[in-house]
Amino acid sequence: MLKNLDPILSPELLMVLAAMGHGDEIAIVDANYPAVTMARRLVRLDAVGATRVLEAVLSLLPLDEYVDSPVAVMQVVGEPDTVPEAVREFQQAVDRAEAKKVKITPIERFDFYERSRAAFAIVVTGETRLYGNVLLKKGVIRP
Repeated sequence: MLKNLDPILSPELLMVLAAMGHGDEIAIVDANYPAVTMARRLVRLDAVGATRVLEAVLSLLPLDEYVDSPVAVMQVVGEPDTVPEAVREFQQAVDRAEAKKVKITPIERFDFYERSRAAFAIVVTGETRLYGNVLLKKGVIRP
């Protein structure tokens, strides 16, 4: 345990977050996601929900301010305008962490898969709600 760090941030996840560079992406995904198949680097937090993991990651990870939308979620198949409960929670968590409204872009399922396959890492959670998947693009910390 370390002071001032969220206790769900495992040593493995802390190493991944620290090793990421500006523009790298990390995916936080639900329990149904094919993470083992997709991941270049895999971190497991099976006992924790996706929103909770997102909050912990955002307590350390700066979002990229040089892109239109540093956050993406998976669209509901066949219902691209539907906003799942998990995605509504993601929006609230991101807005709180950044202290402003942040644009979250919904992307088609297979496009999400391709981006997560290219991501620096995938964090698989114990999230059981469908579409509990989010991609974050790392920004910079100014001197």
